[in-house]
Amino acid sequence: MSKDVEREVLKMYDGSRPNEDDLFETSHVNHVAWALAVLFAGIAVWLAIALVNAENQRYALMTNKCPDPLFKGGIDKACLVTVRSRDHWWEHLWVGITHVRGQYDEPAPRYSPRRTTER
Repeated sequence: MSKDVEREVLKMYDGSRPNEDDLFETSHVNHVAWALAVLFAGIAVWLAIALVNAENQRYALMTNKCPDPLFKGGIDKACLVTVRSRDHWWEHLWVGITHVRGQYDEPAPRYSPRRTTER
């Protein structure tokens, strides 16, 4: 009779044992979220670097830091790749982010405006 009692007790507590089939199951939802977060952070850094380079070249062109030594009014394109028109890269980033409407404090234009003569 004791075996029957033991069997009944084991049946009663059988549901409280952990299911070993689902014990090490993992979810990939969190991995997808972290992968997307890292991807978007990488894209943001890449776009910030591109914005810094574009603003550096724009400001160098605006202040005429890369004139062509041979042709008057020309632009030295090799100089544009290596020019440092401001002291720090974060200044370019700040100007590029804050001046989205094209309202810059621009110095005098490089070329005088066209004269219109009345005939």
